[in-house]
Amino acid sequence: MNRDYDVVVVGGGVAGAHTAMAVATLSRGGLRVCLLDRNRADEFGKKTRSGWSCGDAVSKKSLDFACSSIGISYGYPEIEHRVEGVVVYSPDHESRVLFDGEGYILNRKVWALKQLEYLEKKGVEVIHEFDARGLIIDDGYVVGVYGQNTRMKREQRITAKVVVDATGSASILRSGLTISSFIEREIDKDNDLIGTGRYIVEFERVSDDESWFDPKYCIIHLDQIIAPGGYSWVFPKGETKMNVGLGVMKKLLDKRNRLLQRNDTLKGLIEQYIAANRAIARPRPSSSPLDAENTFNIWQVPVRRQNDCLVANGFAIIGDSAWMPRPIDAGGIGPALEASVLLGRCLVEAVESGDFSEEALWRYNVEYVRRRGYQMASFEVLRKYLQSLTNEEISFGMKYFLSQEDVESIKRREHPRFPRLNSLIRLLLDADLRKAVRQRPLLAKGLRLTAEKSRRLISLYNEYPTSPEGFERWHRRFIAELRDAVSRLSPQIL
Repeated sequence: MNRDYDVVVVGGGVAGAHTAMAVATLSRGGLRVCLLDRNRADEFGKKTRSGWSCGDAVSKKSLDFACSSIGISYGYPEIEHRVEGVVVYSPDHESRVLFDGEGYILNRKVWALKQLEYLEKKGVEVIHEFDARGLIIDDGYVVGVYGQNTRMKREQRITAKVVVDATGSASILRSGLTISSFIEREIDKDNDLIGTGRYIVEFERVSDDESWFDPKYCIIHLDQIIAPGGYSWVFPKGETKMNVGLGVMKKLLDKRNRLLQRNDTLKGLIEQYIAANRAIARPRPSSSPLDAENTFNIWQVPVRRQNDCLVANGFAIIGDSAWMPRPIDAGGIGPALEASVLLGRCLVEAVESGDFSEEALWRYNVEYVRRRGYQMASFEVLRKYLQSLTNEEISFGMKYFLSQEDVESIKRREHPRFPRLNSLIRLLLDADLRKAVRQRPLLAKGLRLTAEKSRRLISLYNEYPTSPEGFERWHRRFIAELRDAVSRLSPQIL
């Protein structure tokens, strides 16, 4: 069957744009690459109808990896601000954990247009205003995508040797996949999606309280009252400008509203959070032309491990469509950037060899798990456990049970191991620790169990099969371990 393209990428967000760039670059222009985006050219990469929704933060490490791998670079104005790290505060603001590592705060709207510029320079054909409706299937393989060209108001079918789905967490391509595959079609909407929203605001500084605003650091606040089941954030975009928002789990927001006899909405909670900020005055939507029509957005983010399988015959998923954002903080840009390079390499090799089967594309599964995915199930378990705790328990745990070793693990973006609670010698020698354990025995037990389950889940990821043949056996063991962890740590939110 003759195909229109070698690779078609559906979705012009971060994951889709960089995957198309990676294929075009790594094949040295030898492959026909097409990217389909539902937006007009001047709104390329727009995530929702209301804007380029995002927290706008990405680590320097992830962005540098993608840029160096595909020969591009970004600067001002798409990189709007640089930060030295991330600081997480306990609900009582008495404890803080610093994530070392430089990062960038982006202007997503401008960044998307810069990506479009690079796509065109690299010879990727970009088709705008294409609303994908489904996949074209032939003899057990995905061989294209069909949809409506909304500008021309006509149906269109586009064929390819491989189709990449980068259309987001609610992807109808993934959910409508009809060929045999290990790819999970649907996410648990009640437990693995959070609603998020943010404003981009300008303000006046009235205090140097760094727990509320610091131009050098991204700030995350853990608070089950203001952000039930999630967290709130203040990400600086300069000395007097910030991306400020929060994420909530709907079922926990509903529970919180019942307990407090309130009827707060996500938008209302964000506005309360902004009003409570002690470091600022006169907050108002950004007046910068770079933020036009993008100062407020609401969207949904997946917060579970990535899809346990990312490929099928002639098909691959990436970014939010593959549920790649980190479960503990919903950060999705870094995983998408790194995955785009890994997938790009795999696609080039598959197309050049003439083999687009699940087995030929399986390398993408293995390399993503080894680079990033191996920690995600443990973070999923930790997230669900934290969601079951009160503000008092979170503050107590961060103050008494989080050790310097745990902080170092968090800095490396690894799961904390809580060695203070797992060491009999420390418990015998440290009177304050023994007292804390007596005060909160269930909390201490829960943290020990999350550490134990984390090690087990990471160990299972290290056994991720190198071919499709071993997947079903591995997956049965993995899911059994994951379900046991969740049922023992957070049964009340299942």
